[in-house]
Amino acid sequence: MKRREFMTLVGGAAAAWPLAARAQQQPMPVIGLLSPGSSSGVAPQLAAVFRQILAEAGYVVGRNVAIEYRPAEGQYDRLTGLAAELAQRKVAVIVAVSTSSALAAKAATATIAIVFATPDDPINVGLVTSLAQPGGNATGVHYFNTALGAKQLGLLHELVPRAVHVGLLVNPNNTNAEAMTSEVTAAASAIGVEIDVVRANDSSEIEAAFATLVHNRADALVVGADSFFFSRRLQLATLAARHAIPALYNAREYPEVGGLVSYGTSLTEVWRQLGRYTGRILKGAKPAVLPVVQSTKFEFVINRLTAKALGLDVPPTLLARADEVIE
Repeated sequence: MKRREFMTLVGGAAAAWPLAARAQQQPMPVIGLLSPGSSSGVAPQLAAVFRQILAEAGYVVGRNVAIEYRPAEGQYDRLTGLAAELAQRKVAVIVAVSTSSALAAKAATATIAIVFATPDDPINVGLVTSLAQPGGNATGVHYFNTALGAKQLGLLHELVPRAVHVGLLVNPNNTNAEAMTSEVTAAASAIGVEIDVVRANDSSEIEAAFATLVHNRADALVVGADSFFFSRRLQLATLAARHAIPALYNAREYPEVGGLVSYGTSLTEVWRQLGRYTGRILKGAKPAVLPVVQSTKFEFVINRLTAKALGLDVPPTLLARADEVIE
């Protein structure tokens, strides 16, 4: 090769290097995680599942994708502003944990992809027009944690048959509070149980709710499904133990921190699907054509250590039906 041809080739390659470098240095995509709970309230194993599924799709947090949390810390009225922040930030996708979060995200943007997890019917609340063909900028997971009141109350009654006065803790800011209250109250009436509804939307109100339950001599407690309650699960389990109130929760993560018993949808499966859809959207998939997944894997978990501390003998029939017994 002649010297002039060689220099032309080298010069052309050198000129292309900045272009190639710029192409390789595209801004790192950002996932906005919007929740009515707290960023520290996401169970480590659930966060790990989400990151693992993203990694399997080729997105490693901190390397080629970032996550920005926008937790409302139990203040549902903050979700609108937090969703607007993520929209202004122009994140690649918003992962909305709860119906309220998803609705806030939908109100904030019609262009940024939204992956939601909701216990409500996504069509009825206006998140999608069809489960098979969502048709807009949102899709996700529909799970059943707020339509299980009768089943949960039945399990609690089997475990604590003496319980005739049962408390129900709900978050009044949760869109599901009224439905949960109606369902559990109807189920209680059918088995001759009296329901005492207590409400809380922050940590101090949770303390006050337990004080009310103690004053009213509640025999047991059902903790309603709520993202903020989930972020305060250690506080709830600790208060239930301190006041010797047998409590049933909606997710296995409660017994894992000392709660007595749980029955509800597997949140691990929910977060796995959130990770799958987030990965697919980062690769270019459109929410409009990603069918809403209906998660139907349920888990029944008993913490036998807590039961013993409360002086409860767990019936063998319940032990046999449990997906896990924590000894």
